Parts: sequence; structure tokens; C-alpha cells
Amino acid sequence: MRPLSGITVVTVEQAVSAPICSRHLGDLGARVIKVENRVGGDFARGYDEYVKGMSAYFTWANRNKESVALDLKHPLGREALARLVAKADVVVQNLAPGAAARLGLDPAELRSARPSLITVGISGYGNGGPYATARAYDLLAQSEGGSCAITGSPGLPAKPGIPLADIGTGMYALSSVLAALFVRERTGEGATIDVGLFDVVTEWMGYALNLARYAGFDVEPIGVSSPAVAPYGAYPTADGQTLVLGTTNDREWQRLARVVLGRPDLADDPRYATNAERCARRAELDEAVGAWASTHSLAECRAAAESASLGHARLNKPTDLLDHPQLTERDRWREIASPVGPVLGLLPPPEVDGWDWRLDPIPALGEHTARVLRELGYTDDEIAHMHDADAAYCHPGDRKRVV
Repeated sequence: MRPLSGITVVTVEQAVSAPICSRHLGDLGARVIKVENRVGGDFARGYDEYVKGMSAYFTWANRNKESVALDLKHPLGREALARLVAKADVVVQNLAPGAAARLGLDPAELRSARPSLITVGISGYGNGGPYATARAYDLLAQSEGGSCAITGSPGLPAKPGIPLADIGTGMYALSSVLAALFVRERTGEGATIDVGLFDVVTEWMGYALNLARYAGFDVEPIGVSSPAVAPYGAYPTADGQTLVLGTTNDREWQRLARVVLGRPDLADDPRYATNAERCARRAELDEAVGAWASTHSLAECRAAAESASLGHARLNKPTDLLDHPQLTERDRWREIASPVGPVLGLLPPPEVDGWDWRLDPIPALGEHTARVLRELGYTDDEIAHMHDADAAYCHPGDRKRVV
């Protein structure tokens, strides 16, 4: 079973936020038709060439898609887009402010003609307000939204290594589409969905914003730790690795101090009785945990933490994950076809009995232009004319069948 089989998504997208949304819709079985610029395509295609000549970002976010390459400034390209949209259940776009309306993708107009349509607009700052027309990328949204200021080390703010604003926005768009499809099943009505990167970042800043508003201070970045609990952090071990270990409540602190560290004096010390007091004396407790970890191997540290029912981890690098047993032993890596041959990708995180994830190829630019245009009623002569007039780009594999 593929839950979204029979749903057609047309997306005019680039970079990460919209492609992540549409890729997951494709994972769930939807047909995703990706409209790209006929010259170069989605600019994420050109970020790098690390995946056998393909971009690492593009490879990650664009399986399960058909690439239709059009010049949307050309009347014939806009006409083809309009025909595509007329057959879509969902339209997704993350174009620059104002561009969607210029290309005939104004949601009010589209839904006036087809009330059952679901439209998704992804922007930097949402609708209205003084920043409505500002461009925003992940780094800009995270900087403006405060998340960089609470990441990193004291005096050294940093952008999180994962593009959280892009991914979070894509996933809010995804969940909204799924809810809209559910509502449409009951009412027949579609929806107009808008999601701004800035709004996503500020929503996820909830803890820090509560402290700012009600306690009157800004959260300070503290590296691999948590401002909410202590002790909690990364500690070098005797064999040159790094243990991540911590407590989240008073009971765990007692087990850490007594069972793992062998320090009943710390467990009984009233200065560390509550989490608030432990956070105020974080450096003292980090020193105690660090001293213990430095005399044991990572395996010994993790065994001790496990025996005390405490959470623990190894501080891994991306290269450490490639053969991580929790991925390999559960068969999480799968081959995905691509223009450069098979590449490995991970299954979607949810594990659902009876669902068959769709893992179709990553498309070459314009790989599906001709066949999709045929579906829209274009003749081979018309398609050849569009290609020759630079209104569309047909991948050579399809072009030879129409010229």
C-alpha cells in the first residue's frame, strides 16, 4: 500500500525546503512532477559534484520525481505549466517573492478556478509584515530567528550543521498537505497553505523565547550540551573517543553520581539537589564527569551508563554513520537509481506495517519533459517546436523520439 497513490503533485521548486516536502510526498506514493528551469534546472543541481558527479543536496531531496524542463518566461512554457497545474491535486512552489503570481501560480486565482486544489507557498517570512518581500535562505532565517545565537560556544555563535529552517519548513508543508488531503476527502474543498522559514525557526525557539520573555535572559550557546539540564555534555574518553552522557531529572542524577561515578558525596550534596542548582554549577559537574570518563574507554563508559539506565551516545561523524549497525542491521540503506547509476539513500523514518515506500529514481534534467507534454495533449511536432524555440528542454533520451 502507498497512501498517496493517485495523487499528482506539481512543484516549481529549488534548493531544499520545497524539494524535501515533495520528496516525502513521493515517498508516500504521490506522483511528483518537478518543473525546472530549462537551463541548469533546480540550482541545487550545481551545488557540488560529490555524488558520482551529482550534487549531494539534490541527490538527497529529489528521488521519486519526474523532471519537466521549461522556460517559464516563454509563453509556450507558461502554457505547459498551466496545463500541468490543471491536472494537479497539489501545487508546491518556493519561488522568490512575487514570482509565483507572475507565472500564473497565484493561489487565489488557481483555487477560484478549482476549489479542490491544494496550493503550497513556501517563503522566507510568510504573508504580510515588513519582511514579506525579503528573500530568505536557511542561514538567513536561522540568524534572524535567533537559533544561530543559541548554537555553538560562548561568544562563538554557529549555524546548526543540519539546515533546520529548510527541513522544518518542508516538513510543516508536508504535514499541512496531508491534513488538507484528509479534509478534502470529507468536504471536497482544497486549501491554500503558506509556510515561512522565519515562522518555523521562531516556533522552534519556543524554549529560548519563554526564557527571554519570562526570565529576562538569553540562552547562551554551550556546545554539545543542553541549557535545560545538567550535567549533560560531551566528555573525552581514555581511548580517544567522545562520550555523550547526561541526566534529565533528579532520579537520573542520583544514579549517575552513585552508580556510575561512584560519588555518593556528590549525590548527597545539597548544592546539586535540584536541576536548577545543577545547571548553576554546570562547570563543577562537567569536571567531575569528565574526570571519570577520561579514565575509562568509551565501551566501559557506555556499559556503566547502561547499567544505571542512563541515556548515552558516541559523538559520531557523518563517516561513522555509513556503517552504523543500527542502520545496516535494520536494512535502512537502499539503492536509488539515478542518471549516474545507483546511489544509496535511507528509507523514510516512519515504520508502518503494510506501507510500501516509493523509491523511484532521481531524474536527469528534462528527463520526462517529452512524455509529460504528450500526456498533456501535445503532439510530437509541437514538443519538437517547443524544444527548438527554447521554451522547453527535452533530455536527449526523450528528444530523439520527437525530432
